[in-house]
Order: sequence, then C-alpha cells, then structure tokens
Amino acid sequence: MAIANLLLATLAGSAAATKLYITSYAPPNATVGAVTTLELSPGLGQGALKSVAANNECGSAPTWLDDTLGNDVIFCVDEGFQTPNASINTLKINADGSLKSIAKVDTIQGPVSTQFFNKNKALALAHYGGSAISTFTVSGKGTFTPLQNFTFVAKGPRPEQEASHVHEAIIDPTGQYLLFPDLGADVVRVYCIDPATSLIAAHDSLQSKPGYGPRHAVFRKTGGKTYLYVIHELGNKIIAYKVEYLESGGLGFKEVQEIGLYGSQETPAGTKAAEISVSPDHRFIVASNRNATVFSVDNPDPKNSTKIPSDSLVTFAPKNDGTLEFVQLAPSGGSFPRHFKFNKDGSLIAVGNQNTFTVDVFTRNVKSGKLGARVASALIGAPVTNIVWDE
Repeated sequence: MAIANLLLATLAGSAAATKLYITSYAPPNATVGAVTTLELSPGLGQGALKSVAANNECGSAPTWLDDTLGNDVIFCVDEGFQTPNASINTLKINADGSLKSIAKVDTIQGPVSTQFFNKNKALALAHYGGSAISTFTVSGKGTFTPLQNFTFVAKGPRPEQEASHVHEAIIDPTGQYLLFPDLGADVVRVYCIDPATSLIAAHDSLQSKPGYGPRHAVFRKTGGKTYLYVIHELGNKIIAYKVEYLESGGLGFKEVQEIGLYGSQETPAGTKAAEISVSPDHRFIVASNRNATVFSVDNPDPKNSTKIPSDSLVTFAPKNDGTLEFVQLAPSGGSFPRHFKFNKDGSLIAVGNQNTFTVDVFTRNVKSGKLGARVASALIGAPVTNIVWDE
C-alpha cells in the first residue's frame, strides 16, 4: 500500500495515465523483438504499470527509440541480429498507444543509437556491430535518404575491443558537432556539421585511455563553460572534460576529473558501466552500473517474498568547475540496467533491467537528486534495451 500511495502522490493531479514505449530484443526461443507500450497510472495495486500494446515490426533486435520529431511518430532502430541488414523503422503512434509501421529503411549492421541534427534535417546512426557511422537526410514525418557512411578499422587492447564499436551519437550544445564514443577504438570521434548540406566531416578525436572503452557521453553547460562527461564501459569510470571551441575548427578537451561509479566502495570485479544522463533541470548526472549486483530488493512479484539481486544507479552533482560530487548509489531494481530515462520533470526514473526483463519505475527527489522507492514494475518477458516517456 505504501508503494501505491507514493505513486498516487507522484502522479497527483494527472487524470490520464502516462505511456512509456519500451524496446526489447527477441525473447528466448523467438526471433522477433518488440516495442511494448506500457501505461503508468495513478491506480492502486499491481495495475500501476501494465502493458497495453506490443508491436513486432522492428525486427529481431529493437535497441533504440527516438521521438524527436513528434507528429505522433516514433523511430525504432533494429540491430539486425537475424537479417542481412539492420533498419530504421518509422512507427505511427495511435490514440490508444498501439504502434503501426509506416516506413522502413535498411542500414549498415548494428545501429545502437540515433541523433537528429542540423535542425532535424538529418539523422546520424552509431553502429556498434558494423563499426560505422551513417547519416541520412530527413523529410516529412520521417522519410530517410542515405547520405554518408563511415567505416572504421581499429581496435583496442582488450578482448571486447577486437574491432571498432561505435556506441552512441550525440550533438554538442551549439548544434555544430556530432560526437561518437567508440568503445572498441578508445576514441570519441568528432565530426563538424555543414549546415548547408548536412554533410559531416571528421575533426581530431578525443583519445580515451587504453582499454577504457568509451560507451556514452553527455554535455553540460554551466557559467558560460561547456563540459563533456564520458562513461567508460570497460574502465568503469566517468571522465569529465572541459570543452574548448577551436578557432581553426574542431573541439579541444581538457580532462578535469576521473571518478569511479561506486562512491566510496571498491569497483566490483566484472562490472560494466552503461548509461549516463543529465537530469531535466541539469543539476545532476546519473549513470548505471551492470553485472555487479551490490543490492538486494523486493521481488516485483507480490506473491514471491524472495528478494532478488539488483545492480545500481549512481548520482552525482556537477560543480561549477566541471568536477562531480558523489550523491547516492541506489538499486536499479534488477539486473543489467542497460538504459534509464527521466520523466519530463525528473520526479520519476524508469529503468530498463535487461537481464531480468523488467522496467522498474522509481520516485526521485528533484531537489536532492536522490532516488526513492520503486513505485511500479512491469515484466516485459524479454531483454529490455531502451525507454521513451510519452509526455
């Protein structure tokens, strides 16, 4: 009852339920993944988070969702585990939350992240499996035309770095540059955008430390200064850089801090850092740790009293000099939190626990940045990869 009451308080004043869209890989013994529509309502009991629709038109390995363009469409990227090509899939959002495929474009194998750029006139993809970057021009509600492809032959010193693995595409705060953390090559690739053509051109990369494996990154501006925070899957560190915009073009990076992801605790063996995100009010940075279940939490099944192991989310407060101050280490609600997403006002956070097949929703104190109780959980039945709030 306490969990339900917390959920009621969080959603007070909202007559309508909130929808979330969830991608998941194909479940065991199946060949097709799904985009599931969940509904988070202010109702009591186990109906607080429930599945209302599922779409299987995004291939075997739906891995990323993007709702940047609005217009009742959402874009789903399929890594293409079971097919010769991967794809970008345009899904129409119906009034009841169900989805319908209205377009599909084949891509290089292994896309895992998207980034619209140049005033949403173009789209960039990061290809983990394909060791590549690709771009497309965009027209209408999401018609994609291939523009450029860049493939890389590079590797790092660790077994997981046998090839280039471009893991994310992000845009800088000015909209002039795209950055691509490459886990396999230990670099963050930097490209300048031509606003007239949407073509991108390479500039000097940010070199990561050997074997660190940069996975994702976020920008944050404060006091007229710009900082970049890169999370490293293999090194299990966040490194903060002060960013300089060079007169000759390109970006300069000055390291200001390297910090672990477990507060005062030792970094557990085998852990794998994953997601990093800035809170909606830009006052906190949150990251996820996988493969090191340092917590145990109540079973989301109310009929099962056995606690389950849980990985963690870590919260930091950035200072004016760009350094991070540890705030909290909190449970993710399950195993292998590949992705998480704040709701619009930052009062809730939804976590995709890939290996326990669940989406877990926690309250969050916007003022302190700390996560609170788990207020809802849904069993997806397949490895969860990405989450988007429909707000």
